[in-house]
Parts: sequence; C-alpha cells; structure tokens
Amino acid sequence: MTDELIARLNRLESRVEIEALVSNYCHGFDKRDFDRFLSIWSEDCVWKIGPPFGDFSGHEGIHEAIHEVLWPAWAQSQHVTSNVVVEFDGEDHATGLCDVDCMGLLTGSVEATFVGATYRDRFARRGGAWKISEREVTIHYFNQFGGTTLSAPDG
Repeated sequence: MTDELIARLNRLESRVEIEALVSNYCHGFDKRDFDRFLSIWSEDCVWKIGPPFGDFSGHEGIHEAIHEVLWPAWAQSQHVTSNVVVEFDGEDHATGLCDVDCMGLLTGSVEATFVGATYRDRFARRGGAWKISEREVTIHYFNQFGGTTLSAPDG
C-alpha cells in the first residue's frame, strides 16, 4: 500500500470511531450506562453544557454532571444526533459538529420535554484511541409539550 492509501484508510477508520463516540454519548446517557458514557471522554475533558446546567472538567466532573445534575433531573430521555460533520486537524486531532434532538420526561413532570441543541466537539487520539476532549453545547430551545405524555406501548 502507498502512504497516501494508508493515510486515507486511517482517516476513514478514525471517522467511524469518532462517529461511534457521538452515538455512545446518546446510548450511555439515555440507557443510564455510566461506564459506556465515561468511556467516550478523555481524562482531561471539558464538557461545557452551559445554562441551566453548568460546565464540568475531567472524569470527576463528568461523574458530577451525570450523577448529581442530569440524571436526577431527567426521569427518562432519548437523544438523536444528526448532521455529523468531522474535520481532521492532523492525524490525531479532529473537530466535530452535530445537532441533537432530545425528548424526555423531567423528574416530577408528566409532560414531555423537547430540547434542541448543537454540539461542537474536539476529539483527540491518545494511545491509539479516539476520545472527546471537549464538548460545547448550545441549547436552542428547551420546552415542554403541554398535554403530551410519554408512555410505553401496550402489549
């Protein structure tokens, strides 16, 4: 194989790994799988959720955000990411942009809540593994759907 072909193959494999990080964020959060959720973050990560939740750093910050802020606030959630764009800044660094829709039920509420946001990411490959080193969240709307309840299908 030529060096150019090896570089192209590396880019494709890296893109697949990075897109899996984006998906595992959703699966880990929504299925309350903290080990999966934590596995996507570098140890020195920064998660800038912003108002009304706050900003968090490192694995300790991720633990605090999940266990003390977000999971207590959400009884259930379903994230869907779309429009994923990945751009490489060299062999071991990349940036990402994607949109997210999240529908869920806030703790103590009976009405569905809908959140629309954009994630701006920085990814780094260390020791051969890609991780999210920074995620900045821009929330566009955070609204309840009056009169809409979430319930499991009968059957």
